Amino acid sequence: MRSSTIFSLVIAFVLAGAAVFGMREYLADQQARLLAMGRTKTQEKSLVVAAKPMRFGDRIRPENLKAIPWPSNETPTGSFASIDAVVGDDAQPRYAMAAIDPGEPVLSSKITGAGERATLSAALDQGMKAVSIRVNDVLGVAGFVRPSDRVDVLLTRLVRGKAGNDQTFVDVLLQGVKVLAVDQTADERKDEPSVVKTVTFEVTTDEAQRLTLGATIGTLSLTLRNIASSSIEETRQITVADLGGGPIATELGKDLAETPEREKQVQIVESIVEPVLPIEPKWATVGVWNTTKREEHRVGLIQ
Repeated sequence: MRSSTIFSLVIAFVLAGAAVFGMREYLADQQARLLAMGRTKTQEKSLVVAAKPMRFGDRIRPENLKAIPWPSNETPTGSFASIDAVVGDDAQPRYAMAAIDPGEPVLSSKITGAGERATLSAALDQGMKAVSIRVNDVLGVAGFVRPSDRVDVLLTRLVRGKAGNDQTFVDVLLQGVKVLAVDQTADERKDEPSVVKTVTFEVTTDEAQRLTLGATIGTLSLTLRNIASSSIEETRQITVADLGGGPIATELGKDLAETPEREKQVQIVESIVEPVLPIEPKWATVGVWNTTKREEHRVGLIQ
């Protein structure tokens, strides 16, 4: 065998050995980097979730929480990475402001600040008020109205005309009002129907005034909305004549037909002067579902 052939074989074996050695070193280095990245993620990324169900007013305790590994770099807004950050110290405890189920992330929007009490005022949005009305088993939709539901408020009132002809009207006073609490229960996850005496709403100042006035001059009743319904409907005033049939409606129709034209004009003027309670809304409520519950956001309407 010639010397050149032997020399070429030796060079080939040397290069092959160098390539194998280099590849082994490269793979070992990449494996070490991946293991290091995995350990870093496990140590730095964690998420605090509920270990036991918590309801409105419950104190946040360490035994009710647990920290789980969180593989993603993105975490829910307002979440906590350690149990100590949620609980705080004993002198300034935190309380749940909303229902939190096992496995659900604990968010700052669902608990009070350190040392704050779990009051209904803390659950109000900025600029909103809480107002309560008295209801019974009929006016309160047989107890099926629960916290976080949306309802329409109807006003039934008796209007007395100058001619002595009394007439009953039903107006839609408010639409899409959020229920904060029934009686003194603000737990939105409690769904057992029960007869309640009061219902508390989240309203604006103007809506609070209208509710208070309506409760004084007439009877307020509730209609339960679909959980996904956020639209504002066009409504009109309903009278006894709209019911159709019956002696009262017939008599009322005869009275209106026999009323002189002059009195009809006076009645028309009275109906125009009389304030109409329903007004055009300035905002609409948009419901957004995530994996755990429905969240609501207010969107201003273009005037």
